[in-house]
Amino acid sequence: MDLLLFLLIGAVAGWLAGQVMRGRGFGVLGNIVVGVVGAFVGGFALSLIGLTGSGLIGSLVSAFVSAVILLFLVGLIKKG
Repeated sequence: MDLLLFLLIGAVAGWLAGQVMRGRGFGVLGNIVVGVVGAFVGGFALSLIGLTGSGLIGSLVSAFVSAVILLFLVGLIKKG
């Protein structure tokens, strides 16, 4: 059940990040994948610096911020 919740949070975060970063995404499905990857990478990176997203909202915020950063970086690479 935890994996399903993790994937759902990542999907929502990816969709939201795609809405915020208009023109830098990969479509709905691509942004959802970026959100799932962002949730994983963001959770790991934040834990390294001592920050953790507690609960559903904290996890969603962490995944969202990570997905926005990931979309921004991929957009820079895609342009170059």
